[in-house]
Amino acid sequence: MENALLIGLSRQVALERQLDVVANNVANVNTNGFKADRSLFEEYLMPGAHQDNFIGRDRRLSYVNDRATFHDFTQGPSEQTRNPLDVAIDGDAFLVVQTPAGERYTRDGGLQMNSSGQLVTASGYPVLGNNGPIVFQQTDHDITISADGTVTVLEGQNNTIDSIRGKLRLVSFPQAQKLVKEGSNLYSADGVTPQPNPNARVKQGFIEKSNVNAVTEMSRLIEITRTYTQISTMLQQESDLRRTAIEKLADVPA
Repeated sequence: MENALLIGLSRQVALERQLDVVANNVANVNTNGFKADRSLFEEYLMPGAHQDNFIGRDRRLSYVNDRATFHDFTQGPSEQTRNPLDVAIDGDAFLVVQTPAGERYTRDGGLQMNSSGQLVTASGYPVLGNNGPIVFQQTDHDITISADGTVTVLEGQNNTIDSIRGKLRLVSFPQAQKLVKEGSNLYSADGVTPQPNPNARVKQGFIEKSNVNAVTEMSRLIEITRTYTQISTMLQQESDLRRTAIEKLADVPA
């Protein structure tokens, strides 16, 4: 009975972690550029049955081990916004932004211009180009962002001067699973070196939506909840069985 309780508990601990992951996915179903997380589990076999009447595979106890969580970097669907500052990345690249903690990376292309004319994210962090932050002038009009990330404008009273304000810095990571989510739809890359991605393309006037499938994730939530409840019932039955056995043993005459 102790083995059954411990095995059931190991499964419940894994389900609790999986529930946290799925709930976070559901919470970000409408977050631009969000990448879902997935859980990895593995069987942990422990030779815990020591009685001589257990042979072969029956000797091993099968526990559930919460091995890891990984990022699903599948590209999300694009939605047209017609906002000239919005960009959707086609490829496995990230935008580079400057934060007080250093450079961070995002797929959220919902950009805007701050009061200083800098191109920034929705959280106000400057978006970096190949030569630093991208800054617009007060006389700039008709902003164009080409497929390779080059940002050009028309300036002057007659709007006849075509000027380049910078080129979006697009980077990729050979070991993207080592990226760490930090909130505000940003990733940090401690110990991982970003590489320029000349093959990535951007689409002006589009936003990449979250790659979370709401129907699938809600189904997982229901499945996890049901499984947790079933295991709780089983553990309660095991506990009742042990209590009954102890009570019956107590009734045996000395």
